Amino acid sequence: MTQELYADGIGEITVTGSIVRIDLMSLSATERDEKNTPKAVFRQRIIMPVDAFANAVDLMQKALGGLVEAGAVRRVSDVQKLPVAAEPGVVRVEADESSGQAANASPNFN
Repeated sequence: MTQELYADGIGEITVTGSIVRIDLMSLSATERDEKNTPKAVFRQRIIMPVDAFANAVDLMQKALGGLVEAGAVRRVSDVQKLPVAAEPGVVRVEADESSGQAANASPNFN
């Protein structure tokens, strides 16, 4: 039997030399923030060489292309063109205009 892990997303990606660390996070069932929304908590870390990370990104971009083509998700640029009341399930990632990075971009890239 293989072990599976569910994650709500990636909390942080850290690149140190030739090693990439990807922290997986999920929303806590018990911990809440001041707005009473579930807190994101660390679950597990994936550690891989930078070339394997680059290959993984390429594979994920191909998978994303298939999902976009099938209509399962929309690209951020397409979502930004939608009216404010976007349909459920569409997630917006706002960019920090001063740095050109997404708001949740990790500061740990060297």
